[in-house]
Amino acid sequence: MTPTFNLRALSIMSLLALGTLAHAQSPNAGRLEKARTELQKRFDAADTNKDGKLTREEAQAKMPKVYKNFDAIDTRHSGSISLADIETFLVSKKGSRKAAG
Repeated sequence: MTPTFNLRALSIMSLLALGTLAHAQSPNAGRLEKARTELQKRFDAADTNKDGKLTREEAQAKMPKVYKNFDAIDTRHSGSISLADIETFLVSKKGSRKAAG
């Protein structure tokens, strides 16, 4: 079974991105580290050429939610995105939801 990017992974990534600064002080530090490890595994599986970036095609094959939001994540319009780019996108989406709510 190939790993796929799903809503649960998106939620986990949001937690990771928002919890990075408080990681060492968080009572959920173990949970966050486990989620980060899982996310890294999924990213690595999608990164078929092992260059530390995902192309649109790599995202489409293994991380469909990232593929769906690829243009929004690729703010530099470089044609590839990093794990940090995905986390930045998630933080901005989380901030948008809080401001609207």
